[in-house]
Amino acid sequence: MSAIRLEQIEGNDAGLKAALTEAHLPTDDIEDHGRTFFRAQSSDGRAVGFIGVERCGDDFLLRSVVVLPDHRGQGLGSVLVERAVAGLDQAGDVFLATTSAAPFFTRIGFSEFQRDSVPAAVLATRQLSSICPSSATIMRLTRPPA
Repeated sequence: MSAIRLEQIEGNDAGLKAALTEAHLPTDDIEDHGRTFFRAQSSDGRAVGFIGVERCGDDFLLRSVVVLPDHRGQGLGSVLVERAVAGLDQAGDVFLATTSAAPFFTRIGFSEFQRDSVPAAVLATRQLSSICPSSATIMRLTRPPA
């Protein structure tokens, strides 16, 4: 897995849009300002997945985590999240919303978080304010003490 590298891409990247659409993940706001997306590439340069991050004041919203179908089941999802989170300001919290992947995110260090305790800047994102259903599970990365 160490051969996976993240390459920053624009929200209008055709591969990103296709992967999100195929995975039934939202694409409505991926071209909006303030989002950073990455293509995960194997050592031979093939795309294996995508991940995105949105800065929300001092915190972050992890979004658009998708491993391409031919590469699933190899632990790449956790590698993508680990690499993306490693590049973030460690002082901020990392949140996400999911309708179906809570068990996966729990295994890699996220825990459920009450919506009414989520910082206002995170709640104000299009992702949480209008795109994801209110029934989505909100999660926060649990980091070891600094």
